Amino acid sequence: MSAPAPKRRGRTLTPAEVRELFARLAELNPEPTTELVYSTPYELLVAVILSAQATDVGVNKATRRLFPVANTPAAMLELGEDGLKRYIATIGLYNAKAANVIAMSRQLLELHGGQVPRTREALEALPGVGRKTANVVLNTAFGEPTIAVDTHIFRVSNRTGLAPGKDVRAVEEKLLKVVPAEYRQDAHHWLILHGRYVCKARKPDCPRCILRDLCRYPDKTPGAAPPAQ
Repeated sequence: MSAPAPKRRGRTLTPAEVRELFARLAELNPEPTTELVYSTPYELLVAVILSAQATDVGVNKATRRLFPVANTPAAMLELGEDGLKRYIATIGLYNAKAANVIAMSRQLLELHGGQVPRTREALEALPGVGRKTANVVLNTAFGEPTIAVDTHIFRVSNRTGLAPGKDVRAVEEKLLKVVPAEYRQDAHHWLILHGRYVCKARKPDCPRCILRDLCRYPDKTPGAAPPAQ
């Protein structure tokens, strides 16, 4: 009698596999955080606005010079849009970003006493702030268990089968459903770092991926897999 055929795995990870995925990421990096350099919620908000279609390294290089000069809404308004452009000219889309940062700073002073609001609605009402930026600020500055889906997280969620979806909102909603509660606070950082350094867009580094045996991606790059967990 022939041996039974191996059970075919579905496209989406099982709850047990999801828990194992995050357990491995947590063991590898117990205290993940953003690579943007900041010291206050306002600095983080500015940095995240500047980071759209730019690298964290490039943003940090600019804010390293900017924040000693203007790291509050009032100081940013005093610097002005043209003054701000001189500090962020190396960042893509700097003209639009400078306009947004100045308008955002003015609104913080006029409506929020110069403080970064702690609700999604108020954050998303600020110039230059969309859902992803609001999620980053809520999670990183205020400790809310939100998950901001960028291109890295969208790619990892679809490739692995963690939370497949056609757009970032669909992926975000699935992640909030499937990520175990104890991992939700740090899930954003684990997934973005995994996408940035391992599950890269053009050529994922599957041979050294600690999630390779769980991952549903059919086109894994060749090479020796890491030891089983």
